[in-house]
Amino acid sequence: MGPHYLSRFFSPRSVAIVGASERPDSVGHRLLLNMQEAGFKGSIFPVNLKHETLLGYKVYRDINSIPEDLELAVIAVPAAAVPAVMRQCGDKGVSCAIIISAGFGELGAEGKRLQDEILDIAHRYGIRMIGPNCLGVIRPSGHINATFGEGPVKDGNLALLSQSGAVCTAILDWAQANDIGFSTVVSMGGAADIDFGEVLDYLALDTKTTGILMYVEGVRDARRFLSGLRVAARLKPVILIKSGRHEAGCKAAMSHTGAMVGGDDVFDAAIERAGVVRVYSIAELFSAARILANNYLVKQARLAIITNAGGPGVMSTDRAGDVGVIMAELSPASLDALNQALPAHWSHGNPIDILGDATAERYQKALEVCLQDPNVDGVLVILTPQAMTHPTQIAHCVIEAAKTCSKPVLASWTGGAKVKEGRALFENSRVAHFDTPEVAVDAFSFLAKYHNNQILLKQIPSVSEELRAPDVEGARLIIERVLSEGRQVLTTQESKAILAAFHIPVTQTIKVSNAKDAMIAAESMGFPVVLKVNMAEFSHKTDIGGVRLNIRSVQEVSHLYAEMEAAIRKKHPEVSDIVMTVEPMYGSRSGRELMLGVIRDPVFGPAISFGLGGTLVEILRDKAVALPPLNAYMAEQIIAKTKAAKYLGAFRQLPPAHGKALVEVLLNISVMVSELPEILELDINPLIADENGVMAVDARIKAQLSHQLMPYAHMAIHPYPHEWVEHYQLANGMGITIRPIRPEDGDLEKDFVHRLSGRSKYFRFMQALQELTPEMIVRFTQIDYDREMAFIAVSAQDTPSKEYGVGRYIVNPDGQSVEFALVVSDDSQCLGIGTRLMKTLMRTAKFKGIAFIEGEVLTVNQPMLSFVSKLGFSIEKIPGDNEVVRVIKDLRQ
Repeated sequence: MGPHYLSRFFSPRSVAIVGASERPDSVGHRLLLNMQEAGFKGSIFPVNLKHETLLGYKVYRDINSIPEDLELAVIAVPAAAVPAVMRQCGDKGVSCAIIISAGFGELGAEGKRLQDEILDIAHRYGIRMIGPNCLGVIRPSGHINATFGEGPVKDGNLALLSQSGAVCTAILDWAQANDIGFSTVVSMGGAADIDFGEVLDYLALDTKTTGILMYVEGVRDARRFLSGLRVAARLKPVILIKSGRHEAGCKAAMSHTGAMVGGDDVFDAAIERAGVVRVYSIAELFSAARILANNYLVKQARLAIITNAGGPGVMSTDRAGDVGVIMAELSPASLDALNQALPAHWSHGNPIDILGDATAERYQKALEVCLQDPNVDGVLVILTPQAMTHPTQIAHCVIEAAKTCSKPVLASWTGGAKVKEGRALFENSRVAHFDTPEVAVDAFSFLAKYHNNQILLKQIPSVSEELRAPDVEGARLIIERVLSEGRQVLTTQESKAILAAFHIPVTQTIKVSNAKDAMIAAESMGFPVVLKVNMAEFSHKTDIGGVRLNIRSVQEVSHLYAEMEAAIRKKHPEVSDIVMTVEPMYGSRSGRELMLGVIRDPVFGPAISFGLGGTLVEILRDKAVALPPLNAYMAEQIIAKTKAAKYLGAFRQLPPAHGKALVEVLLNISVMVSELPEILELDINPLIADENGVMAVDARIKAQLSHQLMPYAHMAIHPYPHEWVEHYQLANGMGITIRPIRPEDGDLEKDFVHRLSGRSKYFRFMQALQELTPEMIVRFTQIDYDREMAFIAVSAQDTPSKEYGVGRYIVNPDGQSVEFALVVSDDSQCLGIGTRLMKTLMRTAKFKGIAFIEGEVLTVNQPMLSFVSKLGFSIEKIPGDNEVVRVIKDLRQ
């Protein structure tokens, strides 16, 4: 509940500018000038060997010669000199540093060595560091402009995080021209220490920030990045641009920041899971921010368009088709109402052309009808200035009508001087205005994406809670045996054995190494059969003519085996042993060929892809990607995103495919890649689906040895830790369950805190608190299970369930310790609930490699102090604070 540890960067009492200069074109001069012009209220200490004064400030030779305590150092000296400056900061007790200097990790091995050196110094002295190679930090409300950018930055409610200083200045320049302000600006640069995740965590709780804009080039720590995104996006809109969408851009991003760049489709899947909206230009960035700031909610993307000119309506409709916005189908009641209110020759459909002589009353009536229509999720109102048009009066009517409904209303007063006054009216209303209708349609699409991604954000699936238990150990033994033979690629038979261990239906496969064995296998399983090459050297069998289908006799098997063997030896004389498989010819008149795959992204780990399959998979390029773990809702969403979705429905004479069976396969693949970090690649093609179920006809798995110590460390998103659920019976006979908290526990948490006595609330929150705010409920229940944990004790028999206690911890920035909080309801104390919660917290933290668990306790809270003492905690006084003590336990003992 106290100030965030990063707040020292944005509200320091004293700042040193190391490398301050008198040269107007230098970085050091601009840094000092910007701090001066921002009106910084604290002390500024320029540091330079060659000057006595700069811009009216006394100049100091080095950090150590500054006579006062120093909180923040902004360093702009040559890279080679930075380590010495960092050591001086450590000796001086500086807690925060912004390193503007370039020449570190982005320059290769030597730069990386220098970066590691300054990072080691920072860790040794406990200095937190932004940069290197960054623009700096701006906090207008705190009169901080520790950057070398030009021009003032207006105070506002948007935060900007950028990996590129140049993009940061471009966005600031664009915003200045459009009168947009910022709460916080942070240029991350090389992000050697503080990265996106930590700054996002700060901004999530920052009361001055209502929306977050981001420019990303690459990600180093996927877990921390997504964790920060998920925390922030639960509380406020996060809109993101990512460069490096194509191969050339990826290479450029790597050379610029040194950050790892993964696949663009995997990145998309990751940020969707984090509840974030991705855009592709600076203009789109602010368009999305403008509409999301109004806290509109949409269930679908059905848009109605009202216009006084046909052309803009048609253009907007075309744009809707481009970006996946659905043109709403007006209800019969709405059409009747519009027929009564509009001239006879209105368009009689959507877009609703109310004609060039439209009055304010006509606009208002059309808008009211659309807002009341259950088939409409949002309305775009377009006005073009015509001789009989009154833009300002119509704007008033639109604003008033919009107040009567929670649905989003967007406006586009297209033109110049004639619509200027009307546009100005929208600035302070709930109606989001856009200069052109196409941009407005884009903004509505962002709103729909935001809603869909927020649903994904709240999905916290466990690995296999609702599925049949797979044979994980059996599958792992097969993979280990293959790897012990010096192979990475499993044979078809081995790959199918892994799939079968996870309850994925597979066709029978018999491995053969000569024509005689092939004939015997075919006769044994019955005709027709399929003959396939089964060798790691040939990933795509059809490319070498390595597949023969629909074989109907032993003679044909013998002939085709000899033919395929001869062809392979001719093309690849280096191959000594040729191995094939015999499989039954899987026949289904209504079968659809699909592809299901897994890749290991270098940033985000395993990613699951799904789409149309068969031999044309590379040409069709029908693919949706998602990160595990998945649940049924997410599996259905993956399928719905593909062209295959329509193909799976009833089609001409084909019955619909078995949707539930397909979802189960996706869920079982999710379990497989979650439980088996050894799997690098998986390719099931074709996966045939029909009305009876699904069947994996061909499969290929590539694996490697896994050295991870923690479960799920290879995944970017930690699954719901179902393994930590425990059931107890208390001394009074009451049954309780202690389990990790879920997003849907918001009402439980709210009721629990409401039932606490004023004394218990004060002991827990160290301040007067009556009820949890909606923001606090979200923050407490929608957690990231990797960097924090919360356990609740709930009744095992009450309906609805009742919460009796909660314990939580969050990992400190050092990564070695956690801070805990614990509270038990007043009517349930002295039953052992607190002890069980605390021991569960300590056991979980220790399992995750945490060394210390600590917390702050009011000195008057003697029951808690006695409780932790019995559990082996030591109690330490906090210098200068007589009201609170710190309690610490070493978990390594």
